[in-house]
Formats: sequence, C-alpha cells, structure tokens
Amino acid sequence: MSTTAHSSATVRLASGTRGTGLGTALFEWAHEYGHRHGATLVQLTTDKTRTHAHRFYDRLGYQATHEGYKRPL
Repeated sequence: MSTTAHSSATVRLASGTRGTGLGTALFEWAHEYGHRHGATLVQLTTDKTRTHAHRFYDRLGYQATHEGYKRPL
C-alpha cells in the first residue's frame, strides 16, 4: 500500500453562513482539487459535540470510522 503526502488545515465557517451552501461549495472544491492532484481519500476530525457538523459531513458522504483520544499535559 502506498502513502501519499497530505495537507492539514483547520476550517470553520461563521455560524451566520450555515444554510447558505458555502460549506458544501468549499468541500466540493476541496474534493475536486484533491482528485485532480491524485488524492484518493479525505479524512477529517471533528469534536463529538458538533452534531450539526456531523449531519453535514454525513450528507457529503463521509463515514465515522475512528475514535479519538486526548490527554492534557
């Protein structure tokens, strides 16, 4: 299995933009950009409490596949 380099970013849209299509357009652009540049997988991380975001990701075809852990130092 080969591994492809990836990029990471934190993106949050202002709450006032919800329902305007901006988030969907942003993800569609990112998916197309990644596809054009040879990406085969998109992975994102989200807080468990962001249930509205989870429904949005579900509508875009994402699947919850991991459980994360944190530990304060």
